[in-house]
Amino acid sequence: MSMSNDYAAPPVGVLLMAYGGPASLDELPGYLADIRSGRPTTRAVLDEMTHNYRQIGGKSPLLEMSRQQAAALETLLNGEAPRPQYKVYLGMRHWSPWIEDTVRAMLDDGIRQAVGIVLAPHYSSFSIAKYQERVRQGLALNRGSIEFDFVDSYNTAPKYIEALANRVREGIERFPEAERSQVHVILSAHSLPVRIIRMGDPYKDQLLETAGLVAEAAGLSPEQWTWSFQSAGRSPEPWLGPPLEETITNLAGRGLKNLVSVPVGFVSDHVEMLYDIDIKAQALARELGVRLERPPALNLDPLFIETLADLVHARSARWQSFSES
Repeated sequence: MSMSNDYAAPPVGVLLMAYGGPASLDELPGYLADIRSGRPTTRAVLDEMTHNYRQIGGKSPLLEMSRQQAAALETLLNGEAPRPQYKVYLGMRHWSPWIEDTVRAMLDDGIRQAVGIVLAPHYSSFSIAKYQERVRQGLALNRGSIEFDFVDSYNTAPKYIEALANRVREGIERFPEAERSQVHVILSAHSLPVRIIRMGDPYKDQLLETAGLVAEAAGLSPEQWTWSFQSAGRSPEPWLGPPLEETITNLAGRGLKNLVSVPVGFVSDHVEMLYDIDIKAQALARELGVRLERPPALNLDPLFIETLADLVHARSARWQSFSES
């Protein structure tokens, strides 16, 4: 049965989601309040975060880069098609544009089916699940219905692994050729509370799986790389480790002087990389007499955008074939 020529089905929606970040120092208190679910932010924490953001330009670059990633994905998905088959949206969990508001925009555009992807490749009930819940809340709040197919994780996607392996090589190649065999690589991701292990959360296992695949693709021997967690939250409970600073200190203590940092859990440059690694970890490395290199995050790497497109195509194939029948 063919579709009549005077009827055009709406495009498949693609909702990219990211953490969010303040666009100015003035927005920082509200942003921190949202992260902390309304719990008061101490003056010490606010002063510390203000200092950190001031060091990277007074705002988070996450929104702008996420917008560029969304635009690049939409261009790749639609190609030269005379009528757009996909429309890509962006929603943030902790700041504007809020996920709930983006869901309303999708409803207003008549979107009926959508693929939901968080710009974080590893699943945790502390992270990815909360984004998905915000989508459901947005649909309930706006009394709307969209059939969502959520991508829980893509930590082993071949092009994502290849892109990270390329970053490892790029970092190593920053050193003189004669020294490259002595370069040690630190692969890392954002820490989460240790209690996720007791909960059976797959986050740590997925991260280590990714790290192993990246190391193998980059041709690293087990002695040439180390796993670490970074950017732990400010709460009294224990967080997953070892922390990046401890790892750098231990490697320096073993006599290693050339290090490359490649976070695998972040897909764009923002405060956890621009401050936590490029400023804080770098300062420690200099104190220890260590050279620490960090190649850029995936950002607009074509392999990463292709990874997202592959996920969308796989999840939306049944809707596209139906609309064309």
